[in-house]
Amino acid sequence: MFSKILIANRGEIAVRIIRACKEMGIATVAVYSEADRDALHVSFADESICIGPAPARESYLDMQAILSAAVLSGAEAIHPGYGLLSENPRFARLCAECGIVFIGPPAEVIERMGDKDEARRTMREAGVPVVPGCDIVQNEQAALAAAREIGFPLLVKARSGGGGRGIRLVEREDALVPAFLAATSEASSAFGDGAVYLERFLSPVKHIEMQLLCDNFGGVVCLGERECSMQRKNQKLIEESPSPAVDEGLRVQMMAAAVSAAKAVSYRGVGTVEFLLDTDRRFYFMEMNTRLQVEHPVTEMVTGMDLVKWQIRVAAGLAMDFTQEDIHLNGHAIECRINAEDPRHGFRPSCGTVSLLHIPGGPWVRFDTALYQGYQIPPFYDSMVGKLIVHAQTRAEAIRKMNAALCETVIDGIQNNRELQIELISEPAFRDGSYTTDFVNRYLEPASRLK
Repeated sequence: MFSKILIANRGEIAVRIIRACKEMGIATVAVYSEADRDALHVSFADESICIGPAPARESYLDMQAILSAAVLSGAEAIHPGYGLLSENPRFARLCAECGIVFIGPPAEVIERMGDKDEARRTMREAGVPVVPGCDIVQNEQAALAAAREIGFPLLVKARSGGGGRGIRLVEREDALVPAFLAATSEASSAFGDGAVYLERFLSPVKHIEMQLLCDNFGGVVCLGERECSMQRKNQKLIEESPSPAVDEGLRVQMMAAAVSAAKAVSYRGVGTVEFLLDTDRRFYFMEMNTRLQVEHPVTEMVTGMDLVKWQIRVAAGLAMDFTQEDIHLNGHAIECRINAEDPRHGFRPSCGTVSLLHIPGGPWVRFDTALYQGYQIPPFYDSMVGKLIVHAQTRAEAIRKMNAALCETVIDGIQNNRELQIELISEPAFRDGSYTTDFVNRYLEPASRLK
């Protein structure tokens, strides 16, 4: 087992990883930007090293600075968390070249699954259903020809990256070329790769993802599904497990497909296969996330497993001491993301000093955050400041518990989306589980809702 791990991240996920390491008896090294000098993860870690100025590209994305910090501190491994460098194959390779373990899958797997076009072809060959579409289109003429064959509406999607960038919905043929040019430009700017492909637009759909854990000895287990359909502009807001739309028969099919996907690329570590589920209960591979997910706590709640600890154990070369037959989903868990933004003014990001903080408590209530009273939220990073997670024996009870926990949450000094989350979980479509990926955008359409 490792004796020291460097956490190449910030915010709540850095705090989460440090806590897991402390429980395992592993020393931790935090890296931080000048803007994060007073951040919670800096004070929680055993050691901390400043790696650059506030902008992420000059600090948290500076591979040389992070690797230098790891070598200087004597860290044997680097945990990248999620976002930032977590799905960067070059960083994973550089770690190996420096004799440092990257806590994640091999660089080749990250690269293969990060290329959405390659991932689709790999899944097809493995027998995993994929959304009808085409391979990379090289120019406007090729895009038009492929679009006529696929049919409208369709999506133009970037081969690289994620987070909803490099994606355009096209409903008519005359809108294809502008969307193609916009998507390639955005993808080139965001990911350094402007290649795009086309995919049939399925709507309405559910967004269902399957959590995987794979060791170095051929062990592959699926830890059940998460429902992630409550999202705004492709960014998730609420996640739950199990999904109200997935019965045991469908669950078995989707889990088998996820396991096939992992075996097809010799996956190692924690990973997630994301599917779209249509109204006819047909599911299609969307992408594979080769990292820890933001929403991993809901899986931990219903399985009783610590995914971060198992990431570390697998990276250290340990075998899983359980099999698929040992995995059972118990009760129901819901997670609401708390973002520092103002829903009443176009979801404008909010920064400032947290003047009052009250975190909800009670049995099976968890708030993952890096906030503390008096903390000044910097304007340079992602707006998510916390994740509120609850667990109960039934979904109805979990919804009531989440409502109570949200009502108890107080974060003064900054704008946040707590009230919007209360509204969303109170909606009939959420209560009966029928909501789909377009629900939030439709809900927000009437301007009167936000006045």
